[in-house]
Amino acid sequence: MTSEGNKRPGPTRRTVLEVGVGGAASLAAGLPLVAAGTAAAADAAPSRGTSWHRYVQGPSDRTVRPVRTVRSAGDVSRPDALLAPGGQVTVLRRAKPPAAPRWPQGTKAEASSTHAGNNGSDGRPRTYTADHAIDGDPDTFWNDDTEGAFPDTLTISLPGEQELPGVTVVSNTDGVPADFTVESWANDAWRTVGKVTGNTDVQRAVRFDAPVSTDRVRIVVTADQDAGQGGFTRVNEVWPDAVVPPVAPSVTLDFGKVVVGYPKVDFAWASDNSPGVRLAFSETLQYLTERSDFTRSDQAGGAGHGTDQYAVPAGGAKWTDTKGFGSGDDKVYADGLHGFRYLKITLDALPSDAPAAQPWGEVAVDAVALDFTAYLGTPESYRGWFLCSDEELNRYWYGASYTNELVVDTFRRDDVDPRNAYSPSLDGKLVLHDGPKRDRDPYVGDVAVAGRTLYLTHDDAAAAARNVLADLADHQRDDGWIPPASINNYTLPLFDYPLWWVTCSWDYVLYTGDQDYAARYYPQLVKVLDTWYPSVTDDAGLLSKGLNGTSDYGDYAFLGRTGRITYYNANYVQALRDAARIAGVLGHDSDAKRWSERADKVAVAINDHLWDPAAGAYLDSATGPVRHAQDGNAIAITAGVADAERAASALAHLDSTTKLRYGNAFMDNDTLFGGASQRVYAFTSYPELVARFETGRPDSAIDQIRRTYGWMDSHDPGITQWEGIGPNGSAYEQGFTSMAHGWSTGVLPALTHQLLGAKPTSPGYATWEVRPNPGQVRWAQGQLPTPHGPLGVEWDQDGATFTLTVRVPRGSRGSVALPTEGRSVTVRSGPRTLWKGGRAYGTGVHGDTRRVTVTGLTHGTHHLTLVRER
Repeated sequence: MTSEGNKRPGPTRRTVLEVGVGGAASLAAGLPLVAAGTAAAADAAPSRGTSWHRYVQGPSDRTVRPVRTVRSAGDVSRPDALLAPGGQVTVLRRAKPPAAPRWPQGTKAEASSTHAGNNGSDGRPRTYTADHAIDGDPDTFWNDDTEGAFPDTLTISLPGEQELPGVTVVSNTDGVPADFTVESWANDAWRTVGKVTGNTDVQRAVRFDAPVSTDRVRIVVTADQDAGQGGFTRVNEVWPDAVVPPVAPSVTLDFGKVVVGYPKVDFAWASDNSPGVRLAFSETLQYLTERSDFTRSDQAGGAGHGTDQYAVPAGGAKWTDTKGFGSGDDKVYADGLHGFRYLKITLDALPSDAPAAQPWGEVAVDAVALDFTAYLGTPESYRGWFLCSDEELNRYWYGASYTNELVVDTFRRDDVDPRNAYSPSLDGKLVLHDGPKRDRDPYVGDVAVAGRTLYLTHDDAAAAARNVLADLADHQRDDGWIPPASINNYTLPLFDYPLWWVTCSWDYVLYTGDQDYAARYYPQLVKVLDTWYPSVTDDAGLLSKGLNGTSDYGDYAFLGRTGRITYYNANYVQALRDAARIAGVLGHDSDAKRWSERADKVAVAINDHLWDPAAGAYLDSATGPVRHAQDGNAIAITAGVADAERAASALAHLDSTTKLRYGNAFMDNDTLFGGASQRVYAFTSYPELVARFETGRPDSAIDQIRRTYGWMDSHDPGITQWEGIGPNGSAYEQGFTSMAHGWSTGVLPALTHQLLGAKPTSPGYATWEVRPNPGQVRWAQGQLPTPHGPLGVEWDQDGATFTLTVRVPRGSRGSVALPTEGRSVTVRSGPRTLWKGGRAYGTGVHGDTRRVTVTGLTHGTHHLTLVRER
């Protein structure tokens, strides 16, 4: 992003108190966290005069340093010296290992199966035969050919009997043999002489209880480590002795929260043998091992074997992690940019990197830092903010904002998903990626949530959303389908994401007022709604996945759903209505009318064909086993498909079938896949939160927020919001899971639009509404950035009295709707009575059983007071 964006002045009504790391710092340090809903949390709730600045999580500048050392291992002196530059240095030392033992001449190896040769991960021809396991070359290896099937057997035959005290199995970080036995041949039979379970070591020594004399040994593998590179057995070397490697010296650093950018290490000096360092990155300690939790090279063939490598020169160096090989012969690979919280630095080197880098010697490190590349969200950069009487809700709002800041970054060739996601048309532009770690590609479904979060916090960066939406429209297929992202050269087939493009386009116009964008891409809007989606519409007027060759199309979660799906069709209704709004703004009245009528017909068809009266909820699919999904039921409510009775029933069904201690599951049973009823997506939870607020259930919405976002906030890595939560509150795809994902930030727009209650109703906030849904929250205040200037809102409830203040920028007008809680009320503006005894006093005021609405508020400050009769 541009420096001008970060220099834009923010609100000045409060002073900066502090920028902390919240629950994550306490978690990492092993300190107790305040649980949601406890008395301690209530006591910590901010007072009216407390600044919102203290919740801001962004770093103060682009050089970010670790906050503590988590642990060190091996021969390491002064590990804490890594936390600050200058002064003392941290030294890692490792003795030169002895030469590996060798099998006698004439030894042979054979395997149960052998993978066919190929060009490997680096384009160089490779074979994977069994003899690679005894050839003395650690860069070659045996690879079986039965992925995910066991046992796999490697048999080593000696030219004569030899006494063996044990063996050593050397593999690689693409996945080591996890469970295996070592057997020796004696008396015409195999007998077990060693057994290993749960192995994670690349070099695993297996010492026998007593030396054995034999001419044959075999390794029988029954399970492999899943490192994301395929469930194969890989053995680089087997040595005829039990060789325990010396502990590789390492230091693990904690940056306090997830950060993103280019790691930098200042090496003071090193021994003159080109000692190597390996850097492993992870968003959580759980998935920080000898390899990173995820690297882009994992999806590009694994050139770095899960870590970034560097050969340290004797004179030291100021090294910035840069993608590519560090030597001219394709050795010493690094990935460049990383999203992580924890960094492990180890004095070690890949065997394949010899002699360019050696796994021994001495390395002195002065300091470690990160060049932060994402949007720099400081208190001065915020143009929208939020604060309420609930400490936890404040943390979640600013945690969402920080999560989203991490994904607002420049599109760069070396930093994006390597699966053909690079696009010259996006190069150098500010975009909304889906996550800082992966996939680092702009997906339009993620923009559906991340875009709203961006518009409400840092609308000076709104171009990040526009650039994505415009680029996808520019790559529209001839039949009208719009790609979901640049991945796979814009060909990834998703069924639902063109609908999100429509909705995101309306959101962009609504928040920014950029009607030029709407006019420029109106032909693409017409084509996707009037050409492609009609091609997948059945005789009932419903979208049906499988028509027009879409059987293999995926969706936001690559779910195996077919036929009439409530989620797709409810989303279709929303997209048609949003398209009609765009058409109305541009004066295309006939299109607006046609799309509105089609939306109404689809809504009727959903209620006719997809409502399950037995469950009182919408079916996930009209095809296959009966189940009910969060996405379809929630969006049916927010899109206006469900009437009040159906909405109440559907939400009650979700309450009774999907509630977990870490959120609401996105399916009510496991008929779609095992564990579906234990999986939580904040992405699909967002419309459910909106549905609960908008149907008069704010306390149930806040309860769901506490369970979902409270869980993520109080578990490693803390602060940021996860791509998905799995059984028992785990990262749903283990280390592959993105623990900071823009599509999970819906708590921010929900708290601003639904709890505080303020939102635009026409492009560029020409009109707006303030419609609070306070529930048990005592007070809330905030600011929404608009093209006209800030829209400020404050409300307070004290017993029977509800007060509201709105500060309206020049050039916009709007309405407020005050909650009555179904009681008789009096509403005043200063000394003037606007509503009393069920009747209005003056124009622009009306009421119903739930609210009193005052319209026509223009530039200036408006104070309203509602008193409920006791």
